[in-house]
Amino acid sequence: MTTDISLDVGGLRDRVTALMPRARADLAELVAFRSVADPKQYPPEECERAAQYLIDAFGEAGLRDLVAYPTPDGSKAVFGQAPGPPGAPTVLLYCHYDVQPPLDEGAWLTPVFELTEKDGRWYGRGAADCKGNIAAHLTALRALGGNLPVTVKLIAEGSEEQGTGGLEEFVPANADLLRADAILVCDAGNFAVGVPTLTTTLRGLANVVVTVRTLNSAVHSGQFGGAAPDALLALIQMLATLHDADGNTTVRGLPRDQTWPGVDYPADQFRVDANVRPGVGLIGSGSPADLLWARPALTVLGIDCPPVVGSSAAVQPEARARLSLRVPPGLDATAAQQALVAHLRAVAPWGVDLDVEPESFGQPFSGATEGPAYAALQDALEQSYGRPLTTQGQGGSIPLCNVFRETYPDAEIMILGVEEPRCLIHAPNESVDPAEIAAMALAEALFLLRFGAAG
Repeated sequence: MTTDISLDVGGLRDRVTALMPRARADLAELVAFRSVADPKQYPPEECERAAQYLIDAFGEAGLRDLVAYPTPDGSKAVFGQAPGPPGAPTVLLYCHYDVQPPLDEGAWLTPVFELTEKDGRWYGRGAADCKGNIAAHLTALRALGGNLPVTVKLIAEGSEEQGTGGLEEFVPANADLLRADAILVCDAGNFAVGVPTLTTTLRGLANVVVTVRTLNSAVHSGQFGGAAPDALLALIQMLATLHDADGNTTVRGLPRDQTWPGVDYPADQFRVDANVRPGVGLIGSGSPADLLWARPALTVLGIDCPPVVGSSAAVQPEARARLSLRVPPGLDATAAQQALVAHLRAVAPWGVDLDVEPESFGQPFSGATEGPAYAALQDALEQSYGRPLTTQGQGGSIPLCNVFRETYPDAEIMILGVEEPRCLIHAPNESVDPAEIAAMALAEALFLLRFGAAG
């Protein structure tokens, strides 16, 4: 191994550039697997084939002991490793090979499961989330050519998008297998193309389903409307108390004045990224960064009530809504969920029969912001991208990060990847910028060298 790591940057960059046609071929193979981890939608063999591809590809890239381990939800997690020198630190690389379903295939402008280049980007389901990160891992390992000053471990999840928790149960049951000093969770991305970014916080999740009942049956609105308690009206009044006139979340007992210390998210940029219609204002008092990453956010995910087409002149006896409360670091998700339940009970009108059922749940997460691995990764990202590192939060939850934290409390856990806003992950027309794959691959290779030298 070269001891003067600064001399390796130019050579590594050239090797990564030379490997990009191979990265494209990797990604084309991966995207072709319809690896939706739901047998009701796609054959399980699609995920099996994707897992085998990872075993073959990472074996060729230098990892050993590659195994597809069954996990409790029926999916398979691909593991492999490459031992470093005695006493060297260990790095665990995470990714997942399952993908979201296509959703509306008619909305896709390119074939869903065929990697297609268009306007400089590579399109296809999973091109970014998370198969683009797999391509970056492979490219980084190939660029190093077996020159690893650290022990590298890989764990590739097979059911992340389904949220069934297979790997979350596998990790504590196999703690020694995956134990590492630094964990790179490569299932996120930069604030924008070309802006090196670490995601340092994840909001937690506290969902509930609220059901309002007022009558034993629907009754004619002409005959009884005006005095009969309308369950849908009661639900609407309750939901209206969860936000103020500016759109701020107003669940009683939860603060709403926190600020985000990292990257600024200009309102104009947010409007573009969120596809906000012209003339429609943003909600909330504060910057988008504050509202997205530092404060609680309540979203009404769905309402059960009669649709407009087919509705009748009736007072509704029952109405139901599913609510999602995103919980920022600094707040406890259990306490936040309890506060939401208490709020709904307190504002329910007319003595309605009320049921509030706690549902999906997950604590917020804060990743490493200091330590030798963080310093090595910061330096690697800045050298790869040629500009200073910034940090962002993530509105979504990755429950596995909390499992990693509980299982490996001394590990530095860092979240990054190729999935910047233009990727449209989870939506039709998902794509990835190949420059992000190249830059992330170079950064990962530099990180492994620098962290090994620091250790």
